[in-house]
Amino acid sequence: MSETSWRAVDAFLSGRLCPDDDAVLMARERARAAGLPDIEVSVSQAQLLALLCQMTGAKRILEFGTLFGYSAITMARAIGEEADITTFEIDEVHAKVARENFEAVGVAGQIELVEGVAADNARALIDSGAEPFDLVFIDADKPNNPIYVEAAIELAHPGTLIVVDNIVRDGAVIDPDPADEKAVGARAAVDLIAEHPRLEATGIQTVGTKGWDGFLLARVSS
Repeated sequence: MSETSWRAVDAFLSGRLCPDDDAVLMARERARAAGLPDIEVSVSQAQLLALLCQMTGAKRILEFGTLFGYSAITMARAIGEEADITTFEIDEVHAKVARENFEAVGVAGQIELVEGVAADNARALIDSGAEPFDLVFIDADKPNNPIYVEAAIELAHPGTLIVVDNIVRDGAVIDPDPADEKAVGARAAVDLIAEHPRLEATGIQTVGTKGWDGFLLARVSS
């Protein structure tokens, strides 16, 4: 089956099951107009995050990598007024567009966007004794995935879900010595999670609008 077919099936499923509304479409248009890259999660993946929040009763969310705010908006709307989302973004332009989108969609009061280096921001939360998070979504610079996973565990409680996006990298994750630094980060995160005594996890391959990729879902057990 070709990538064209993958994309067509993705479009059919997202269109039938979880279509974006006008507010989210406008958020995406602001991002494109500002020159942001087309690297946000797919519509179906965003809906999966929303459902995970609802199924687990998650309220406090930590996100590594805001981009234009699509996944944060989707989770905030799924949770409702009780949503308490912290999202990290290093790029000033991305952060500006995301804040505009949060205001336009009506979720600005539920989301705190913290600019700067994500690893430093996470360490600041840990050092301050921040309340644990219910779900952590990692979708930032891939080489630092192991750092983000370690931080997520420190900021978790038993039952916290950790979702790591883009772990397959067109199959490069199975190379023990990949040339692509993003695949190196993906592989290191998989190895770390597989060996960690506090985590139970699985990895799911996906095909669709984002090509051949996948995500890792881990639960903090203790």
